[in-house]
Amino acid sequence: MSEVYAARRARLHDQCAAAGSAAVLVSRPANVRYLCGAAPPGAVLLLGPAQDVLVASETPSWGLGPGPHPDDLRLLVLPGPDGDPAVAAADLAAADGADSLSVEEHDLTVARHRALDSAAPNLRLADLGRAVEQLRLVKDDEEISSMRIAGELADQALGELLESILVGRTERHLALELERRLVDHGADGPAFPTVVAAGPNAGRPGHLPTDRRVEEGDFLTIRLGADYRGYRCQVGRTFVIGPSPADWQVELYDVVFAAQRAGREALLPGMGYRDVDRVTRQVLDAAGYGEALEASMGHGVGLEIDEDPRLAPSAMGKLDACVPVTVEPGVHLPGRGGVRIDDTLVVRPEADGGPELLTITTKELLAL
Repeated sequence: MSEVYAARRARLHDQCAAAGSAAVLVSRPANVRYLCGAAPPGAVLLLGPAQDVLVASETPSWGLGPGPHPDDLRLLVLPGPDGDPAVAAADLAAADGADSLSVEEHDLTVARHRALDSAAPNLRLADLGRAVEQLRLVKDDEEISSMRIAGELADQALGELLESILVGRTERHLALELERRLVDHGADGPAFPTVVAAGPNAGRPGHLPTDRRVEEGDFLTIRLGADYRGYRCQVGRTFVIGPSPADWQVELYDVVFAAQRAGREALLPGMGYRDVDRVTRQVLDAAGYGEALEASMGHGVGLEIDEDPRLAPSAMGKLDACVPVTVEPGVHLPGRGGVRIDDTLVVRPEADGGPELLTITTKELLAL
């Protein structure tokens, strides 16, 4: 894998050299991991005029397991816990003759930015922007393979839970069980805090599990994701507890399902980010749920569960092939509950069969 990381760093080197930057400091953990295969807490990556250096406060495990670091990447472990790797990296850049340093201003705190200014006053600091995030948009086969496995693990954990007795158990208990099942099946952990929302909580954005118990007649929304080798995948489904759903539950579910299907079918190369949001949102808006909608109908996913691109009304840009995204419309009716349906898909051209679905748990409205 070391050659993969070297090629990624070379691409960033070329971009920054073309923009006139002599050195680059990468501090966002996911970006550090993307470029060198490891991201110890607080570590930064320096792409300098003479050498690439991972500066850390502790020795990392390289790639997917312990082993020697790549030959083309130097490792500098600071002697004590009090040093700032970013400041040490700026010193190295200046010592190697750099006159400018591009930094991720969206990641650095004001205090850390000032520390860099003070430590290397002869370095001109510039904003790297989201250059690394843009490199991360299109995933290679290995990345997608890890995400595919993460999706399988999430589907497996969810499928097993649905075979158990749910009535009388708390949201919190069910969430903990799902996360345990993820790890038991080989996930490194959950991709994000698992959501279990029952009754009036179902479909609520950002709901954290409570001690509310699952009851007959409830909508039950479950959203979970697996982290596998650093890559994440999410799935979300809504079910009905009891022998059969009420008419209003069927009606609401059918509308959200239709919206989610419209969004999934729109995931083709060249489709605008805002257009995917629009076709999804239109279905819900036409059914009278416009005021209950969230700001975004989906987002990119990979090393982070929520990354570029964002599928939102104001989003600029168009989808490329091999970009994994979520489509996750939802409607919450205060006091009654609601529906969310989430899938993770990879954008593929129609000639290759269209969008690749990574999460395959049934979207039929199940009565449990």
